[in-house]
Amino acid sequence: MATCEVCGNDYWMAFEVRTVSGDVHTFDCFECAIHRMAPICEHCETKIVGHGVEVSGRFFCCAHCARATEGDQGAEIRDAVGARPA
Repeated sequence: MATCEVCGNDYWMAFEVRTVSGDVHTFDCFECAIHRMAPICEHCETKIVGHGVEVSGRFFCCAHCARATEGDQGAEIRDAVGARPA
């Protein structure tokens, strides 16, 4: 069994998440994984669970938040898969 690094639960179905930097995290549920690893929107401060958007290295939960914060570059952002600013 493995112990969740967020809640401390020792659970036989715990899982590991490996990051691109090589860090390994152990969680007993997605809720704990999201709590620890999901980025936070720089406008409304919600956890970004979906794809979100990134503008100039800053992360936002949606195009609305990016437009509200990032001016001209944020104005190009649209909530659609594959949409990227020029």
